[in-house]
Amino acid sequence: MKKRLAAIGLVLTAAFTILTGCSGDTGAAGGDKKLVVGIDDKFAPMGFRDEKNEIVGFDIDYAKAAAEKMGTEVEFQPIDWKTKESELNSGRIDLIWNGYTITEERKGKVLFTKPYLKNAQVVVTLAKSNLSKLDELEGKTVGLQSLSSAADALNASPVKSKIKTVTEYADNVLALSDLKIGRVDAVVIDEVVVKYYMAKEKDTFKLMSESLAPEEYGVGVKKGNEELLQKLQKALDELNQDGTAAKISQKWFGEDKVLK
Repeated sequence: MKKRLAAIGLVLTAAFTILTGCSGDTGAAGGDKKLVVGIDDKFAPMGFRDEKNEIVGFDIDYAKAAAEKMGTEVEFQPIDWKTKESELNSGRIDLIWNGYTITEERKGKVLFTKPYLKNAQVVVTLAKSNLSKLDELEGKTVGLQSLSSAADALNASPVKSKIKTVTEYADNVLALSDLKIGRVDAVVIDEVVVKYYMAKEKDTFKLMSESLAPEEYGVGVKKGNEELLQKLQKALDELNQDGTAAKISQKWFGEDKVLK
């Protein structure tokens, strides 16, 4: 009886080994599964949906080019931007890549590539507004994207205590829509984003003369996945060296804005 039980145990052990071997985490860094990139699909011109509902943008083209260098496929997964780090740490996405600002707080949660683009948090109002300086926001209502670096920049500014109300939105599109109909007096937003909309909707918006905070974008990788980080950074460096990154930047910004 003992011999029979031992034999059964060996068979079960072998079967378990085969199953776990087949279902092991191959990882995108190993090149045998696609990269899943988490994005905010309303963050033009970095990543957004065009008139055909297709996901396009600077970060989209940049990620596709990097994935090609890495020899893997890429999939773009729209996520709730408020839960981006949770999505990454759960393994539902491999990268956070969509105008993701590098901050000290976020460095404690994710690994970052080197910065690839400069940005700033700015305040936008309607072109017809009398507001032009930060201290004129006293008693006003200001909108911004929830749990974004815009919120961090405003919280760090002395003007925050003078503002009457801060209204948070799921995305910048909603914030700008409320600005246009007068529900808020101003919006704190990424300079890269608002300049895209200002070019599309001429004479609708204007920037205040002072910005809130300079910042830089990076790609977020799950803590502990140094292999993926290294392979991705190598690909990004190659895109800089061969001129691909500059071409993508010219397409979306009309100039080479990529950090070398």
